[in-house]
Amino acid sequence: MKITLLTVGKTDVRWVREGLDLYVSRLKHYVPFVLNEIPELKNVSALSQDQIKEREGDLVLAALKPGDEVYLLDEHGKQYRSVDFARFLQDRMSRSGRDLVFVIGGAYGFAKKVYDRAEGKVSLSEMTFSHQMVRTIFAEQLYRAFTIIKGEPYHHE
Repeated sequence: MKITLLTVGKTDVRWVREGLDLYVSRLKHYVPFVLNEIPELKNVSALSQDQIKEREGDLVLAALKPGDEVYLLDEHGKQYRSVDFARFLQDRMSRSGRDLVFVIGGAYGFAKKVYDRAEGKVSLSEMTFSHQMVRTIFAEQLYRAFTIIKGEPYHHE
């Protein structure tokens, strides 16, 4: 089983990229992990928000394999405590055996067809974070979850 973080747009803020790279490198000690950054759409000034979501949705769906188990990072998703998220991951890994893909959409969210493809939604907080920062925050939470699963001393409760 592999875990993929699929994002719309590249991470271009240097300090965010450095944090993301740190947790991506740490995650590889626990699970096959891939960061897949879909390039942002070009020349979108004449498009509506719905048109942008539709086009980004096509790119997201094209990046998924039929057997992938997909979870969207969405403000209306289920919120987990870190230990509960670790249990969620452990359960997914032990029961399904399918590759897990967590998706961070673009600035306007997801098209309906992407919601329809997903098994669920996960929210990191009731607060709103930039799409750049969410990548690093989520990668850190994945790393934290694996240290909890392995009983390592990173997480304190």
